[in-house]
Amino acid sequence: MLVRVTADRVSLPLLGDVVIPSGLGASFSVREFTYRKGQEVYGENEPAEYVYQVLNGAVRRYKLLSDGRRQIGAFHLSGDIFGFENVPVRRFTAEAVVETRIRLINRQSLEDVPETDANVFHNLLSMTTRNLRHAEDHMLLLGRKSSTEKIAAFLLEMDGRLTRAGMLSLPMSRRDIADYLGLTIETVSRAVCRFQREGVLEFTGKSHRAIVILDRQRLLSFDMPS
Repeated sequence: MLVRVTADRVSLPLLGDVVIPSGLGASFSVREFTYRKGQEVYGENEPAEYVYQVLNGAVRRYKLLSDGRRQIGAFHLSGDIFGFENVPVRRFTAEAVVETRIRLINRQSLEDVPETDANVFHNLLSMTTRNLRHAEDHMLLLGRKSSTEKIAAFLLEMDGRLTRAGMLSLPMSRRDIADYLGLTIETVSRAVCRFQREGVLEFTGKSHRAIVILDRQRLLSFDMPS
């Protein structure tokens, strides 16, 4: 079930570091929704009408290939912004990984603001550049690294984005990780178990999604080509 949290028209700081100054006199329809685990936020080929920000939870953005396989292109975590397209329709499907609260704003309204405010323009440019860098890093990850390097790099990335109080809590399953890295679940499981045996990390809890990284330098060494 999709639950609307708010639906207000406001002019205020919005979407992370993208600030909509109140002096512009622009009014934006800002909504917040809660999506249950596995619920679609938007589908491939739907009109690209909104930009989204994850307030809490996680979103996976993926495409189903012609042979039925799923390729996950990105994970969007708390604070992340997604949904900008250079075409009028969606190229990927976005789906909640866990119960997730998301903020929506009409894309055209946001794109019109830079014409009158240079600060917003530079913030949007910075955000677009970060998204492009992430896409390039993911392409490099898929094309040039061994399976062990891929998984080590993924854990290091998540460690930087998710770790709180020394604990890395992964919202995504091993199936998600495998589909993000272009691997099988078995390959992901073998590599993670190897890291555990060699004292690089340990699990807490029954789900094996809560991880304490014991030796970041050792994990980093797995991310280096031999």
